[in-house]
Amino acid sequence: MRAVLMRDRRLTVEQVLDPVPREGEVLVEVLACGICGTDLHCARHGPEFNRAVATARGVGLLDLERPVVLGHEFVGRIVAHGPGTTGRIPLGRRVVSAPALTRPAGTLLGFATPETPGGYAERMVLSESLLLEVPDHLPTEQAALTEPLAVAFHAVARAEMGPDDVPLVIGCGPIGLAIIAVLRMRGSGPIVAVEPSAPRRALAEALGADVVLDPARESPYRAWADLAARGAPRNGPGTGAVRGPKPRPTVAFECVGTPGVIQQIVAGSPPRTRIVVAGLCMTTDGFEPAQAVLKELELRFAMMYSPAEFARTFTHLTTGDFDVAPLVTRTVSLDEVPAVFAALSESPEDAKVLIVPTSRAAP
Repeated sequence: MRAVLMRDRRLTVEQVLDPVPREGEVLVEVLACGICGTDLHCARHGPEFNRAVATARGVGLLDLERPVVLGHEFVGRIVAHGPGTTGRIPLGRRVVSAPALTRPAGTLLGFATPETPGGYAERMVLSESLLLEVPDHLPTEQAALTEPLAVAFHAVARAEMGPDDVPLVIGCGPIGLAIIAVLRMRGSGPIVAVEPSAPRRALAEALGADVVLDPARESPYRAWADLAARGAPRNGPGTGAVRGPKPRPTVAFECVGTPGVIQQIVAGSPPRTRIVVAGLCMTTDGFEPAQAVLKELELRFAMMYSPAEFARTFTHLTTGDFDVAPLVTRTVSLDEVPAVFAALSESPEDAKVLIVPTSRAAP
C-alpha cells in the first residue's frame, strides 16, 4: 500500500507492506484523515516533542530512528476482520476510533511505524473494541472531525464553565474553531473570537462566534471585558443578594501555541478569569506570576480526551448537535501531503485539511 512516511523531519510517499490485524483487530481502508497541528509539530520539532512527552509522562512517543506514519483523525471502511473478532460491525461499514490499539504494550496510532500506521496511509489496523460505526446520514468528512472535536470538547470541559461565563477564543485555527463549535453546541455565549486572518474570522462566525475581532484593529480584551461587565442578573429578593447586575465570569481559551500569548492573556484578562491553554507551544514560554496572583487568575492546560469524551463527541456529531461542515476547507491526496505540510503553517485560509488516501469516493 502507499503511505506518507516521516523520516528525519522529511515527508515522502512510499510503498509499504499492508498492516496485518492481530487478535481482536480489523483492517480498514482509510477514507479520510485530518492533518493535525500536532502532526506539524512532530515533523518540525520531533526531538523537542519527544523530550516534552518523556519529561511529562516518562515515556517516549516517536521512534525517530524509524519511519513514522502520522495521522490520528481518521475514518475507515472495514475490509477484513482479524482473528478473534466478533464481526459486530459488518464488512464495508464506516468506522471511527480513538487512535490507539489495545495491545498489551499499547500503541498510539498516528505516531507509529509502518507496521502499525496512522491514517496517512491507504490502510490501517484498528482494535474492534474501540470502533464506533458511522451512520449512513453522517458524511465521511464530518465523521473525520470526531477526534479534533473531542480535543475541543475536553478543553471546554477543563474550563468547568457555568451558564453565565463569557468565553474568549484566541486563535481560530482548527482547534480554536472546534472549541467555538463546542461552545455553541453547549449554548455558551456571547462567544468572542480573535483571529488576524479574515478567512478564518469568517469561519469563526460561521461556526457560531458572536463577536469576531481582528487584534490588529481593536483590543479583544477590552471588548471581552465590556461584555462581561454588562452583567448577569443577581438573585432575586429574599436571597440576601444586592440588586443590579454583577459582572459575568470570564474564560479564555489559548489556541495559538506561540510564546508570549499566555502573558498577553494574563495582562488583558479581568480578575478571576480561568485560562485554558489548548495551543501546543514547543519552546520555552513565560508569564508574569505577580499579575496572575493579583488578579487571582486560574491557569489550566488541556490535552487529548477520555474515551467517554470521544464517544460523547461522536454522539453529538451523529445527532446533528454540531454544525461543523465549514471546518473542512479542502481535501488533498497522499501525493500532495509533503507540499501541504510545508505550506500549512503560513496559510491564512485553511482550517481542517483532510487527506483522502484512495481514489474511490467516500460516502
